[in-house]
Amino acid sequence: MKIAISILLLLLVAGAILFATEFNLSANPEPTRLEARIATMGKHWFVSRSARQHPVTEPSGGPSSLDSGGMTFNGDCAFCHGQDGKSPTDVGMAMYPRVPSLASPEVQQWSDAELFWIIRNGNRFTGMGAFGKTLSDEQIWDLVRFVRSLRDAAPAGK
Repeated sequence: MKIAISILLLLLVAGAILFATEFNLSANPEPTRLEARIATMGKHWFVSRSARQHPVTEPSGGPSSLDSGGMTFNGDCAFCHGQDGKSPTDVGMAMYPRVPSLASPEVQQWSDAELFWIIRNGNRFTGMGAFGKTLSDEQIWDLVRFVRSLRDAAPAGK
């Protein structure tokens, strides 16, 4: 509970600092380091807490799971994350925050349960949509496995 209060106070102070300076609501400029750090900390705290509060059992997956995840990725995710999952498209790069490479440490540091939660529920105020109403839990787990398959691949330079 102390951690949650500390994070909340940090976010409030950071928010006051951002609004005290010339805050730009445009998605064109890159965020400041402070803005990115605060947003990332808040996102990690919220997703981790939510994934723990609403656990979903991962079904066992076979070789077809990865193929299924790849097909679902090409239909629902490649438009922003790129066909290889590592080179975001122009659409993904125009979003705020920018769409990350799925092979990046930023994405790969999430646990499987957290990736599942993000895919299922989306991320408000970003371009990441919620796929829980259009994909089954099994399809989402297949996507998690597909994202994990990108972990050893070097991120593309975009």
